[in-house]
Amino acid sequence: MSEITDLDALREAMAENSGQPEGPARNTRAEELLTAAEKLNVPLAVIEALGHQLKVYNYSSEKGKMFVPFARLLRMWDERPEDFDEYETHSLHWVFKWVSSGMLDQPHIPLASIEKWLGEMEHRYRLAGHSERAVRGAEHSVAAHIGDVARAERAYAAWLAADRDGMADCHACELHGQGWWQAERGRDAEALELWRPVLEGEYACAHEPHTALASSLVPLLRLGRLDEARACHLRGFRLVRAMESMRGAYADHVEFCALTGNEARGLELLAERPAYFTDDGQPRSRLDFMSVVALLMDRLIVLGLGDRQVPGPAGREWTARELAAHARGEALALAARFDERNGTAHVSERARARMARQPLVERLPLGVRSVRPAPPPAPAAAPAAVTGQPDLPALLAEARRLSDHLRPNAVEAWAAAAAAAEGTELDPRDRAEMADHEAMALGPAGTELFERAAGLYAEAGDPGEALAARARGAYVRALAGDVDGAAAAVTGLYDEVLALYAADGTGMRQTASVVMSRARILTRRAHGGEGEGAVLAEAEAAVREVLALVGGRTGEDVRLAARVAEAQAMLGELAGLSGDLETAAKLFARGAAAFVAAGLPWFAVEYEARLASLAHHLGDMAEAERALRAALEHGGPQLEAPGRAQLHLQLAEVVGGRGEAVEAARHALEAAHWADEAGESATLGAWARQQLGGFLLRQGRWAEAAEVLESALPDLTAQTHGDGALVQTQWWLGDCLSELGEHRAAAERRLQAAEIARHWPEQHDHATLAHLAGESLGQAGLAAEADQAYARAGDLWRSLGNTHGLVRSLRARAWLVLRAKDGLGEARDLMAEAVRECETSREATHDEEARQQLVAELGHTHGQFGDLLARSAVEDTEDASVRDLFEEALAQVVLSAEVFASLGDAALHSRTGAELAAGRLEADLGRPDEAAARARAVLAAYDGHIGAEADDGDDEGEAARVRRAEAEQLLRLVAEQPD
Repeated sequence: MSEITDLDALREAMAENSGQPEGPARNTRAEELLTAAEKLNVPLAVIEALGHQLKVYNYSSEKGKMFVPFARLLRMWDERPEDFDEYETHSLHWVFKWVSSGMLDQPHIPLASIEKWLGEMEHRYRLAGHSERAVRGAEHSVAAHIGDVARAERAYAAWLAADRDGMADCHACELHGQGWWQAERGRDAEALELWRPVLEGEYACAHEPHTALASSLVPLLRLGRLDEARACHLRGFRLVRAMESMRGAYADHVEFCALTGNEARGLELLAERPAYFTDDGQPRSRLDFMSVVALLMDRLIVLGLGDRQVPGPAGREWTARELAAHARGEALALAARFDERNGTAHVSERARARMARQPLVERLPLGVRSVRPAPPPAPAAAPAAVTGQPDLPALLAEARRLSDHLRPNAVEAWAAAAAAAEGTELDPRDRAEMADHEAMALGPAGTELFERAAGLYAEAGDPGEALAARARGAYVRALAGDVDGAAAAVTGLYDEVLALYAADGTGMRQTASVVMSRARILTRRAHGGEGEGAVLAEAEAAVREVLALVGGRTGEDVRLAARVAEAQAMLGELAGLSGDLETAAKLFARGAAAFVAAGLPWFAVEYEARLASLAHHLGDMAEAERALRAALEHGGPQLEAPGRAQLHLQLAEVVGGRGEAVEAARHALEAAHWADEAGESATLGAWARQQLGGFLLRQGRWAEAAEVLESALPDLTAQTHGDGALVQTQWWLGDCLSELGEHRAAAERRLQAAEIARHWPEQHDHATLAHLAGESLGQAGLAAEADQAYARAGDLWRSLGNTHGLVRSLRARAWLVLRAKDGLGEARDLMAEAVRECETSREATHDEEARQQLVAELGHTHGQFGDLLARSAVEDTEDASVRDLFEEALAQVVLSAEVFASLGDAALHSRTGAELAAGRLEADLGRPDEAAARARAVLAAYDGHIGAEADDGDDEGEAARVRRAEAEQLLRLVAEQPD
């Protein structure tokens, strides 16, 4: 760390410190710089160092330290105002507002002192000729804080009525404060309208839109604008995450999580900022933070997670229940200190109300990974008292009704009846049905129970149902892998039931059940592919036998209607196995429609999903989309989380494929949510998040996309998802970070993706990523690293025969080299090489379209060459050398215009742009006539072009208008030059 020996060195050190992250380290450095300033014996140095100290204190958790340096500054002003320059005079008055709000944050400062300070601020602003707008804004803050609504409303009106001047807060901060008051008074819609220009990026500053995004969360939730609330959380949290001074805004995001069913994410937020539990430099933001900690812990207790370990103040472990009590106690103690100072109960009332808030939405999926904490298993219910015995006949009747009509939860209803029947004598029929449905619930493990059910059915005098139960047992045997054994077993049962049916010994329902079990088993054998043709034919014959038996005879029997629907779908399955995909799709559609017509839409879901996959494969995206939407609609609440996630993810792909990024993002969001609910966060959930991030990126929602993609990355692996998904995710993330101005981080992502892609046989992606990394490194100010990345990209472009990529990498390197000391020579060489590459490739190509593209690239290269030469002369003080560079630059720009001219009207705007650049250089070289001639030539070029294009308002018309305006400006410029 170099010694500070003069004011310039001090200013450089303060600028460097200002760029450091908020926090104690930056504050300590500011204190060291003040000590260094005092040694310079220059009053302005001390003034500037005190101002710097005030700024870093204000933007940190140590806001309470502001008052001492400000008092010293004010004393220096009163004693020797002439020591302050114009900027420091403005800054001194500006900081009055920081100190005013800072006093409110400190409960040990008496209210009388704050009121006195407010008067002092008003007096000094009046003496300095400033508007009272900032004063009335500060008065409003005082009144709102102590709960004096009448005074706050008067001050609010006076604040808005006063003129804006140099002391008024920036538009963004003012709008945030005004919107906060509207929300505080319950006027959420008005608040959000005030915040709109800030949220949309029209106004911004160091702490905006950070605080407006945070403050908007609860109002948006209260108004039911959930999509906007989600977006504001993802955007806003990304902004405040690294800013130590924004504990209050951070608390708003924790509160949002507690009110939207995202308790797990709320815990993650607490874990990221352990110091927020104890930092005491700004008691008011600590009160806000501890209030929402209590709120979040209470939510966990309600969910049955009071004993779960949670992040808390350092030094011990905390359960949710313990932290809830601690946070509530701390919050109320802080609130009491403010109320004692203020002489009201307002702060405590607000804190209690905040801690008592109830969720505003049961579950708001965010897209980022955060699985909702599962409640502990419920304790087993105590046996019912004698007087509270369940009504067994009613339970049996309900279970029978559900199973007869194939309703969801029939198996559970039979289980409830069986539990109620413990110790009760039942007839064989009841016991048979209970065993039968218990076996169904067990799947492949239920074979023995099916045999037991069959025996009970026989005992009850229903031999047909006994055969059906054994056939079901054979089918689960096939599911367990013994397909041949199952086929052999069902063959005998099939023969028996047909004979029994022919003798009127059983009914259609029982017979159809056995015949269907046989068809299922033979279809499953067809999937094995053994003796493919014969096996397929046998399975198809078995399925058609179901249709022949039941078709047209279903009547009102839902079970029989279901047999027909399933048989149609099974024929589709067999058609698919034989390779006839179009027939398979038609049959799946027919089977699904039959289930829906029978009033059993949830059974249609499987076949609509299969139909969607087939339609996608066949290129019928409209049918795939229809089938996926139908599957989601028909599944309803019966659709389990994994299936729902899969359907939404497939629908996102289809909808996104036709360019509907907004709807596709909604489906990807739902897919991520249901994957998390299904316990598949690291597999299906990661896919969904990756897709969601891509769809958000396509909408230009960079911050949201970055949050989602960063959440997906830890779960994406080459083994599970493929290295293509890893590269694409890093690539997208790099694009987002670049748009957000986080260029160093963008470069890291792009280089990580390039490192994976370098091992691929096809190297185009590797080259593109290396090139993009060069862009990011250059924007991050890392010139040497950027040059290496561009050189790597250039070598790859050359090996791929991609002249455009190679030329652009050479041009980028030339601009980078120009920044270095004595870099003009190397920059000139790189541009010259780019020109040669264009010319060589142009001569070598025989494809006319490719040749014209290379000619255009050559024109752009000459143009950039000229621009580079002209810019290199800016710092050169030798007139002769400047003139030589301008002449050389002019020659290149003229070549650019000539090259573009050879392309005719297709390159009109590029040609006229080069002509105007040449004209400006002519003017700089003292040739006004030549410059004017070029400007007039541009105007003439657009005669006959401007009319229709200008009327259309399209890009062509806009480009023509811009060129004409530039030409007219150049004419005015040369006309004003002295002769």
